[in-house]
Amino acid sequence: MDRQGGEKRFFTASDREILEGRTTDVYFERTMEVLRAKGMLDVRAVAELTVARLPRDWRWGVFCGLEEAVRLLEGKPVDLWGLPEGTVFPNRTQSGVPVPLLTLEGAYSAYCIHETAMLGFLCHSTGVATMAARCRKAAHDRPVIAFGVRRAHPAIAPMLDRSSYIGGCDGVSSLLGAELIGRAPDGTMPHALIVMMGDPIAAFKAFDETVGPEVPRIALIDTYSDEKAEAVAAAEAVKNLAAVRLDTPSSRRGNFPQLVREVRWELDLRGFRHVKIFLSGGLDETTIPVLAAAGADGFGVGTTITSAPTVDFALDIVERDGRPVAKRGKFGGRKHLYRCPDCLSYEVTTSPDEVPCCLGCGREMVRAEVKLLDQGRRVGPVPSLEEVRSRAREQLAKAVI
Repeated sequence: MDRQGGEKRFFTASDREILEGRTTDVYFERTMEVLRAKGMLDVRAVAELTVARLPRDWRWGVFCGLEEAVRLLEGKPVDLWGLPEGTVFPNRTQSGVPVPLLTLEGAYSAYCIHETAMLGFLCHSTGVATMAARCRKAAHDRPVIAFGVRRAHPAIAPMLDRSSYIGGCDGVSSLLGAELIGRAPDGTMPHALIVMMGDPIAAFKAFDETVGPEVPRIALIDTYSDEKAEAVAAAEAVKNLAAVRLDTPSSRRGNFPQLVREVRWELDLRGFRHVKIFLSGGLDETTIPVLAAAGADGFGVGTTITSAPTVDFALDIVERDGRPVAKRGKFGGRKHLYRCPDCLSYEVTTSPDEVPCCLGCGREMVRAEVKLLDQGRRVGPVPSLEEVRSRAREQLAKAVI
């Protein structure tokens, strides 16, 4: 039974269990026990969210998962400042200090047991959004669709699709994820349809005859035969064929870019220049540019995005009862975060009245953090998903992979 009285069928936590701190690490529960016993529940602390190093030596990340973190803390007697969701960030400032992405202030007992869940929201979502952004930049102006929900627990499919969309994917494949981002789901046909129909051409025709006209006609052309032959056959069988999709297994690919060139040649030779080539299956930020150069028009990226490396954020106390503190390896004291509007470099100061200049551009920096919660109450309207996505895309235009 879950805490809401219903029978639990899958191994997932309910919203209520997360809000009640049931998914926390046990040492936070024990910390609360000690603070309660010693009369320290009212001791105030300032904590900062930072990351010592980004995965794979990435130069930047896309901050994601903030909305869930805010919802977790909403209603608690805490103040929260931070970078808006969708912000592109490095791990360190120009002077080498870790960038504080969030600053949380209040009685430590007010947020102690929520640290685990908050980090989980932010670490996972930021990794997914960042990898989606890297694939988006690698593809340049070609569409990238998130295909990876089958590689993860279904309970988090909406989060994965939302994070992928914020990072720059043009669409998502899951029904619930598409509903969350307010778009129609993207997808063509599986190999299973072709196998069930017994013949690729029969499957292409059946799809065209059955599925509504709002769905683009994209034929999967690698089930049984040579990709060139099936591509031509599909173009001849389906009048309004928009594209062919190659999901060729790695054991059969050989030189995949060359295969794309051959398919493009055969389609063009027969007057099907309008039929685009869409690729999926094991693609990542390194293979996409090569395949784009070979003639690919779009990409479905799955495991690479869904299984992106987690960003190892940490939440550390830097001030207790108004006095700077820090554990070894951390920078103590409340900090104020600034960013260069041109190059997106960051710097921190210990005084809100001290405005730094960018070491690279020489420009005066601007305040990067905004207040998100005031004693648990939201400050300002909730940004729309499109606002968050636009923020990421505008800043990513300046970021270098």
